[in-house]
Amino acid sequence: MLQVLAFATPNSLKVPIALEEMGLEYELRAINVRQGEQKSPEFIAINPNARVPVLIDPEGANGQPLVLTESAAILVYLAEKHGRLLPADAETRARIFEQLFFHASTLGPAFGHAGFFLKHAPEPLPVAIARFHGEARRALSVLNGVLARSEFVAGHEFSIADIAHFGWMWRREFADVDFSASPHVQRWHETVSARPAVIRAIERVNALVPQA
Repeated sequence: MLQVLAFATPNSLKVPIALEEMGLEYELRAINVRQGEQKSPEFIAINPNARVPVLIDPEGANGQPLVLTESAAILVYLAEKHGRLLPADAETRARIFEQLFFHASTLGPAFGHAGFFLKHAPEPLPVAIARFHGEARRALSVLNGVLARSEFVAGHEFSIADIAHFGWMWRREFADVDFSASPHVQRWHETVSARPAVIRAIERVNALVPQA
């Protein structure tokens, strides 16, 4: 069975959403990043970059298990292997990869850095807050423009590109952004949030957090 090492984080959520959408069975194992478990020697032996999520596929090439890191790479791997959420035609694939790269290079880092400097920096750094909070809002505006032209982020069908963006929209309050100036993102977010697979994935990921 597929194993996913994860926690209730924006990037972790992407993998269970994809697996639920594809109807695949998987085991979800908690790596409590709030307690630093991602920095343990045991976990670093699996992912030297000390990040979640990690996918372990026991049925990798040549009968060997595959250990895969980086959420975007995991999404592409699952889509390619199971023939779901990544169409075959070149133009649609290019649009999906365009959004995956935009998320990995711009939107995701901006939201993450904004949240860190707003909430976790040892001392306030106004220049960093202004830089990354502004970049998070700018990236959201770009995404809003994309969604003004199509139902989903890479066209008129739900794809792994939507899954990639959804994680940070789910945790947008961490970066102190909202949808007040992004009505098309809000419409899309409501649509994606209502998908049964997304609801199931969120429930499973939230269950990884220990109860106080």
